[in-house]
Amino acid sequence: MVTGAHDAGPRRGWPGAATLAWAALAGVVVYVAIDVLLAFLRPHYSLLYNAESDYGNGPWFWVMDVNFLLRCALSLAAAGALARSAGPGTRIGGGITLLAIWAACSGLLAFFTDNLEGQHVYATGAAHLLLAFVAFVCVAVATIVTSVQLRNDPYWRPAWGLLLAVAIAGAVAFLLLGSATGHKHAPGGLYERIFLGVELLWIALAAARVAIMNRPGRRGPAGAPGRRVEVSG
Repeated sequence: MVTGAHDAGPRRGWPGAATLAWAALAGVVVYVAIDVLLAFLRPHYSLLYNAESDYGNGPWFWVMDVNFLLRCALSLAAAGALARSAGPGTRIGGGITLLAIWAACSGLLAFFTDNLEGQHVYATGAAHLLLAFVAFVCVAVATIVTSVQLRNDPYWRPAWGLLLAVAIAGAVAFLLLGSATGHKHAPGGLYERIFLGVELLWIALAAARVAIMNRPGRRGPAGAPGRRVEVSG
């Protein structure tokens, strides 16, 4: 048995980082497709003024609930893929934790129906608003923090700048959404959709990077720490 150290590419585990990354990418595509479907199923809801969560009321409410659960699943898959693909010494635990909280809150939204604007705010609606607020803050911070933390990882060096730019765009969209709160004629629905779209784009880009790094036969970048592998002879 001969043991030697050499570059074997990013770390892999079970389930593999690539598997989780592809699951996250597929989840993003399906999530967007369901959102588009809901826009056709409920055309009386305004894309400018109605929140995405409003689709959880009335007919086809369960389709939106499925999408909340899907957002939870794809976000957890992305968090797992990121955690498994960070190189030795790269600390992204804080960002991954925030991403997991965003995922959990997204899933819980399926069980607390929001209240349409102008209606009395019931307990479920208040819980929905609180969960959404926590989820949005966590993902906005998680994407920025994780992007910055990845800057010194040789495997992520080609991608962290783009990820940070997208994360900052998401934070700007979140601030716009906050400024629209309480203003009847502000396009809060549009700002929310932009915010969610940008955050999902960040998740998709990060997942795509993990999938690329973990494709079969790929070697790591120059200067990246290698893994110790055992060769039987």
